[in-house]
Amino acid sequence: MLLTIFLAVVFCAAITIMLISAVAFIQNEKFFSSAPKEAQEVLKPRTKELFCDARAMGWVLMAISILTILGVGTIAVWDGLRNEFSFWQFFLRFVLIFTVYKVYDMVFFDWFILCRSRFFQYYYPEVESVYNGRKYGYNIKSQLLKLLIIFPAASALAAWICTLF
Repeated sequence: MLLTIFLAVVFCAAITIMLISAVAFIQNEKFFSSAPKEAQEVLKPRTKELFCDARAMGWVLMAISILTILGVGTIAVWDGLRNEFSFWQFFLRFVLIFTVYKVYDMVFFDWFILCRSRFFQYYYPEVESVYNGRKYGYNIKSQLLKLLIIFPAASALAAWICTLF
């Protein structure tokens, strides 16, 4: 269980690095497909880098983040196979990692980063009017759908696949 909690924390850290690299360094509007349509419509393309080689640094951070996420999945599966986890043990591990991530996403990204710290608005001031006055993020239905239906279903599927080995 301790390894599962550690993996969930590492997963959240990797997602945070991915967010920072996309928003602050790479600054490509293609990374904002999950943003509200109103925000996507007002986004201005960034042709000038924040500083010399900012985009290169962002892509390195993005690669580190992706490799870390893949590492979390690999370790979660490998350790479970090594310890002969049952379906329910794999399911609990996967659903716990996804749940910790989704709660972190909802509290830290949507509430704190988006609505309180104004992180996005600092790098993209044109979205100020879209996010102004929001007490919470913009996609609570989508977040709850993932938390309550999609992630448990994906966890069950992954646990079933792992038990085949």
